[in-house]
Amino acid sequence: MLHRYACAMSIRNLDSLFDPRSVAVIGASERPFSVGGTLWRNMRSEGETVKVYPVNPKYQALSGERCYARVADLPETPELAVICTPASTVVDLIRQLARRGTQAAVVITAGLSGEQKQAMLEAARPTLLRILGPNCVGLLAPHAGLNASFAHIPARPGELAFISQSGALVTAMLDWADARRIGFSHFVSLGEHADVDFGDMLDYLASDARTRAILLYIESIDQARKFMSAARAAARNKPVIVVKAGRSAQGQKAAASHTGALAGADGVYDAAIARAGMLRVDSLEELFLAAEILTRFKGPIGDRVTILTNGGGAGVMAADAAAASNVPLAELGAPAVGDLDAVLPANWSRGNPVDIIGDAPAQRYVDALNALSRHPDDTGTILFIHAPTAIVPATDIARAMVPAIQPTGKPGLPLISAWVGGHAVAEARELFLEAGIACYDMPEQAVQAIGMLQRYGHNQAELSEAPPSAPVEGPVSDKSRPDTARVQAIVSKVLASGRDLLTEPEAKDVCEAYRIPVVATRSVAADPEAAANEAASIGFPVVMKILSEDISHKSDVGGVVLNLQDAEAVRTAAREMLTRITNSHPEARLDGFTVQQMVKMHQAQELIIGASVDPTFGPVILFGQGGTAVEVMKDSAMALPPLNASLARALIERTRVSKLLAGYRDVPRVDMDAIVATLQAVSQLLADVPEIAELDINPLIVNHAGAIALDARVRVSAKAPAGSAHFAIRPYPEKLIETMVWQGQALTLRPIRPEDESQHRAFLESLDPDDIRMRVFYSRRTMERSELARLVQIDYAREMAFVATITEADGTEKTLGVARAQADPDNIGAEFGIILRPALKGTGLGRILMDKLIGYQRSVGTRSLTATMLTENHRMRQLAQALGFAEQASADSAGTSTLTLDLQTLHN
Repeated sequence: MLHRYACAMSIRNLDSLFDPRSVAVIGASERPFSVGGTLWRNMRSEGETVKVYPVNPKYQALSGERCYARVADLPETPELAVICTPASTVVDLIRQLARRGTQAAVVITAGLSGEQKQAMLEAARPTLLRILGPNCVGLLAPHAGLNASFAHIPARPGELAFISQSGALVTAMLDWADARRIGFSHFVSLGEHADVDFGDMLDYLASDARTRAILLYIESIDQARKFMSAARAAARNKPVIVVKAGRSAQGQKAAASHTGALAGADGVYDAAIARAGMLRVDSLEELFLAAEILTRFKGPIGDRVTILTNGGGAGVMAADAAAASNVPLAELGAPAVGDLDAVLPANWSRGNPVDIIGDAPAQRYVDALNALSRHPDDTGTILFIHAPTAIVPATDIARAMVPAIQPTGKPGLPLISAWVGGHAVAEARELFLEAGIACYDMPEQAVQAIGMLQRYGHNQAELSEAPPSAPVEGPVSDKSRPDTARVQAIVSKVLASGRDLLTEPEAKDVCEAYRIPVVATRSVAADPEAAANEAASIGFPVVMKILSEDISHKSDVGGVVLNLQDAEAVRTAAREMLTRITNSHPEARLDGFTVQQMVKMHQAQELIIGASVDPTFGPVILFGQGGTAVEVMKDSAMALPPLNASLARALIERTRVSKLLAGYRDVPRVDMDAIVATLQAVSQLLADVPEIAELDINPLIVNHAGAIALDARVRVSAKAPAGSAHFAIRPYPEKLIETMVWQGQALTLRPIRPEDESQHRAFLESLDPDDIRMRVFYSRRTMERSELARLVQIDYAREMAFVATITEADGTEKTLGVARAQADPDNIGAEFGIILRPALKGTGLGRILMDKLIGYQRSVGTRSLTATMLTENHRMRQLAQALGFAEQASADSAGTSTLTLDLQTLHN
């Protein structure tokens, strides 16, 4: 296994990779159709933006320029090197480049062994030389005039970044995009991503001003927590769209539980992409459809669509496409219909789609649009479809509509357009595109894009959730707390006995300990007579199951018999079960029988809730339709823990069975809270007990009155693959919550959370403009909701904000101050800031918050804390001096100074 160091590097020196001042092409050649020849031509074809040096001992000159035999012969240290020499030369070349001070390299070469790749990384590590590849096509950065690739054509300049693991796909995508005049800010082939990987690229591109959307082609992920942290940070800034190869791949090999069999890698990627706020699409064409909609759509993402069209046929086609894509059409209310009646001919469709008739002049389009815009709660997203006519030029219609879609000083309408046709609508389409309005050629494409937009909205909602490892909703009592010690005792006993599979009674004990309702089960009946006696004491009817450490799926071997009505039926069933299993599985150890009450719930659904450990993303949770045919039905979805109530409900909604759970005909809605509570309990179990390797609750029977688990399986592992430390998403760090008495009242110091949005807005609005100017150099006290969301929806793996709060007399929480630190992706340094309510200056609260922040950043290994401060901020200077910060006047900004605290030196 490679000991990769990118997890500690991230964006270090990536500027040298994508915007170098000088490049050495090692292996440059004039041979036609060779990699070295193509690279040399591509590098030179971009003009004089970058200084390019050829390195190849076989030539004295290339294309009229001096060719250098060795790296040591170069007249200057190249900021970037591109290597396309044999695999046996790569390690030494990287060592030479590192000694010269080169900061980045693209290793085109394929065929490096594991040992060679490891040696390459070790040679680069001392000087932090970054490596793209090996075995890659290279990279293109059109804005920097850089084509360090052997692609057959250059990339057009644009605002999309495309990152791919597949080299073949890189060249195909370039060709496809060039034919459609699609441009890129960056075009990168990761190859074997020994160093620079998806996490690094997401970190780099998240703050790149030239990139408005990031497109990823993923085959596999190596470092899940790094990837998820980077993806969640990037997705808060701009759309991230993913094509993940392998939807049709076979699932994991048969496991001890249904969950293990169902939890194939593709479903886990679905869960990870959704939780990170990204959007997954199925094809390259959809990738660009999604990029168009996500970067151009204005307004809130609605869950319904109103179609506005000048052609009935086009409207019907769009409605059919909406039905096929599960995009609901809006039901227009009487007020909206009345407003449309006032501006449309009497024979208009009077429904959705809104057909304004083919002879409509330009003003009718505007009037209809204005009528719909007055009822946003009714209409949702507007899909405008126009087919050309000979009556009114499409260009005139577009010119009239753009001001109505984007009225001056007001937010734009949530509108998507489809100009159907060719030359007749080309200019109208361009006018819409110039105005930043999402535009498609066909109604079906537009509907497909709307479906993507809605999925993206759901994923962005999941991104904003930051649940702790344990649920915090509602009052907590000793009775409702899970009995973790009881579970750990069971697990320790099982592992000590040499087993990894819990018996059914042990598995149900685990469920009970985490407050998951289970049907009562008599522990062990050794023989048919004992089973009959147990059944009599429970009361008939009963269910009897075989008890064996060697048989997991009991129903598959005839090891479950239902609805036994009397003792004799139990005896007979037990004897037949023993004979049947002895014949079919003679090697199985048979420990007896379990007997439990036969549960009958009226109008109930059978569900499955499970957990397993994915080799990449760690613990995952599964929910779906349950029963013995669960693998055949394949109606399930997965989510990454930790889960809160909102995320649990989102998981449920991703399954087909959720429609049945909502109620139908005379069947009432099931107790959704009971399902949500079970999902949260499983999430907490995975966080608390690292030894859990698989869990299966199947079936979980649920109806309007509640839920109960009829069967459970649990597999454990001494390797402890679960636990919150192995979660791909760091839970809300509730352990950092601290309370103290301050000025005679209870003060809480805790990490900020998404639910603080309205509370944090009130805090910001309480500040003096001068206080904000001192801290962030501007005077606004209010901010857009998207800006505010970024302050409270933080990724605790790389950013921390501690708030100091008190509880007021009416029970509401009030924020008094906040101290925040944003670490660079390498965790080398973190920039901090602190701000308090005006009346609390000089009370010592700032010192309390800064001590909390400094202690935390030191504990996670951050090397230094820094801040840029206005020199007139005397209170901040006094606080910084008391805390041991060094102050230095800023060289590039008059009136400011830099505060720095060396955390690790002081600590040591």
